[in-house]
Amino acid sequence: FLIWLWPIATALAYDPSPLQDICVATNDLESGVFVNGKFCKDPKQATADDFVFMGLRNPGNTSNPLGSKVTQAFVQQFPGLNTLGISMARIDFAPGGLNPPHNHPHGTEVLIVVEGTLLVGFVTSDQLNNTLFTKVIYKGDVFVFSIGLIHFQLNIGNTYALAFSSFSSQNPGLITIANAVFGAKPPISADVLTKAFQLNKKVVEYLEAQFWYDNN
Repeated sequence: FLIWLWPIATALAYDPSPLQDICVATNDLESGVFVNGKFCKDPKQATADDFVFMGLRNPGNTSNPLGSKVTQAFVQQFPGLNTLGISMARIDFAPGGLNPPHNHPHGTEVLIVVEGTLLVGFVTSDQLNNTLFTKVIYKGDVFVFSIGLIHFQLNIGNTYALAFSSFSSQNPGLITIANAVFGAKPPISADVLTKAFQLNKKVVEYLEAQFWYDNN
């Protein structure tokens, strides 16, 4: 999009706008043109199957420590999204299931509840004093999480819950906070974490020794 700053015009964007009708991602490095992190299949070789993704049909397996499962339809799983600046995900929740605090460094997320009741929220940056915005949302409700901000969803109902998310990027990225901090490989120095979180070193070592489950 374009913003006019008199006397000049400044262009601002996230994923680049496509300059062709289609640019299906391919791993065949001999047959494509490199665009925004992916090679494009020759458009003349594209088929209708390149533009359909069936991976969000079935419930995800929530039998894990978090009680939730995120099924992504990013460009890595859905090559037809390449250069289009959009993607989706399905999120299944067992009762009490949590999609833990995380952020998407490359895209804004819009979430709609299809079944159940969710407690959702996000935390602003220190620019706004790390303010928490949280809300209980129900079937049919929509909530938005700004690009880069830490957010979460918790099923507070007694039944299964389902939500779908849309993103303003073909590859919004994912940083799950606990995994990144305490599950980094190789580990972040315990001296760094004890000072950063004001924790006893034994507590940090205990946390680093845990298995940090990734529900994606």
